[in-house]
Amino acid sequence: MQKNFITNLAILICLNLLIKPFWTLVIEPSVQYQVGNAAYGEYFALFNFSFLLNILLDFGITNFNNKNIAQNNHLLEKHFSGLFLLKLLLGLIYIVVTISIGLAVGYSTRYIKLLFLLGFNQFLISMLLYLRSNLLGLHAFKTDSIISVLDRFIMIGICAVLLWTSYTGITIDIMNFVYAQTLAYLLATTLAFIVVVKKTDKFTLSWNRPFWIMILKKSFPFAVLVLLMTFYNRLDSVMIERLLPEGEGATQAGIYAKGFRLLDAANMIAYLFSIQLLPIFSRMLKFKENVENLVKLSFTLLITPAIIAAAVCWFYQNELIGLINHGVTDSATIFSMLMTCFIAISTTYIFGTLLTANGNLKQLNTMALIGICLNFLLNIVLIPHFKAMGAAYSSLATQFFTASVQVYLTYKIFKFKVNYRLIIILTLFILGVVGAGFVSTKFISNYFVGMAVMCIISGIWALVTGLISFKAIMRFMKY
Repeated sequence: MQKNFITNLAILICLNLLIKPFWTLVIEPSVQYQVGNAAYGEYFALFNFSFLLNILLDFGITNFNNKNIAQNNHLLEKHFSGLFLLKLLLGLIYIVVTISIGLAVGYSTRYIKLLFLLGFNQFLISMLLYLRSNLLGLHAFKTDSIISVLDRFIMIGICAVLLWTSYTGITIDIMNFVYAQTLAYLLATTLAFIVVVKKTDKFTLSWNRPFWIMILKKSFPFAVLVLLMTFYNRLDSVMIERLLPEGEGATQAGIYAKGFRLLDAANMIAYLFSIQLLPIFSRMLKFKENVENLVKLSFTLLITPAIIAAAVCWFYQNELIGLINHGVTDSATIFSMLMTCFIAISTTYIFGTLLTANGNLKQLNTMALIGICLNFLLNIVLIPHFKAMGAAYSSLATQFFTASVQVYLTYKIFKFKVNYRLIIILTLFILGVVGAGFVSTKFISNYFVGMAVMCIISGIWALVTGLISFKAIMRFMKY
């Protein structure tokens, strides 16, 4: 099972490293540079607002389906036709509720138009993820890997033409930016639908209310978890735009978006771990296989680059944020603060996925609810005083709190022994990475060379301390 995980994860990461970082680190900053902080901040706040009620689109069906199909492949044909129509109905409900709440909180007509498009995009994203969950449940990882980058590939092509050519005569603005995303999601979702349908003997839209009620009851705990985690992950920018005076709120949200961008790109890699691990953990738990070795392997493989990335972003915050955002460094400190969250988020993706696969949703939901309350209260207090930086402080505290709770729950539920050796190695590794950062910034003037040296020293130190073993690397290379 570890061989299967490593092989498919390698393919998935390679494809995503070729496509998605270019979108996040080149296309999006170029769009923001052209439209300005205020316009992009409005888009970013509304984008995250559209995320808050995302659960109405899915109601936990995707996570439930991923776990269920992984354990019972034969249910694909039975469930797919019924769930597809349910997803369409949930999409309609989501659009109506989202627009209604947007009107209730006082969004203008221009905001509502943009929110409608972003909501439709969320529907397409949710449908695409649901279709992919069927492929993941069947362990069709290679097919899923291609579909996972198709939407971004199409978006890059459209936006590159709008940004850097005059063939169309259309200038880039926020609305055209969103239209490009809509077209890309629509095409990718259509292709994914065709692929999944080919894996079933028949597909017919069927109105099956008892079946829907049964599925929604089973997926409800997943739905609550996704809703709660979405709130404490996406609430920051919405609260920045709403809590600060008009104009300033949008500008600060735009500054926060700059700092958030690289974290969003890094999250893609951590997320890839989780979507690969969920069906694997689910199947291993069903057959009562020992998951401890896979947990340790996946954790060390993810936490090592997470620590290095966070440290590099602290020591080279001005250089990196300036490189990404066309020389503008107004979000450098926010950026380094948010990138530190990546360590906690990476931990969550491993341990939270294991707890989800094991069905410990009550504990996860309690944890997530406390996380929302903590994040909301911290934002209320900090944003009016520290603006976007206040939201970064809130995010850092919330992410490390929830990650710590999930590690504790995992050790308690699975009765893992506390790995003191790993704790000591992690501590030594962090100290070594920080030391490499001080050395590279003090003695190397060229920041490109300095970052490279810091990463190389940190990588060697990971091998020396044994955090990443030669055996694990050779196994990875062999597979």
